[in-house]
Amino acid sequence: MRFKIEFKKKPSLRVLIEDEQENKYITIKQHKLIRRAILETLALEGFERDAEVSVTLTDNETIRAINDEYRGIDEATDVLSFPQFDRAEDYPPRGFVPLGDIVVSVERANDQALLYGHSFERELAFLVAHSTLHLLGYDHVNDAEGERVMREKQRAVMDRLGLSVDGQSENKGS
Repeated sequence: MRFKIEFKKKPSLRVLIEDEQENKYITIKQHKLIRRAILETLALEGFERDAEVSVTLTDNETIRAINDEYRGIDEATDVLSFPQFDRAEDYPPRGFVPLGDIVVSVERANDQALLYGHSFERELAFLVAHSTLHLLGYDHVNDAEGERVMREKQRAVMDRLGLSVDGQSENKGS
């Protein structure tokens, strides 16, 4: 009797991190956490393609300007997502899928970590997971069901990362 053994190639992920802020030193461990938050979100979603995500770490002033330019909202926010594609059907048929860009205000993430009483690492991972879900097409703006689904998925990713906070409500992210 012959057995056919197929080895499935593990998807590859390119994460391009640009640290443009000077408010907080971002460690190699935190860079790895950003990558891991993206990986865990993609794994949770069953995303099995090679992918690329760009992450820009910035400050409140810069994210405010970006938010104003692209969304017409002249205020700082914690994270912005810029998906490359509207739907999975639009992904290129092969090769790396450039999912899009994530912009995180490190300054805001640090403030929110203090406000919610958890670590900066947890807040950073939460914002990256939240934003990765947006890159995959999830939305919560003016959509109560979409917000509920995103909250469940964010909670699952944070559990996978070992960064869940028991008994504490999740912050919304942007």
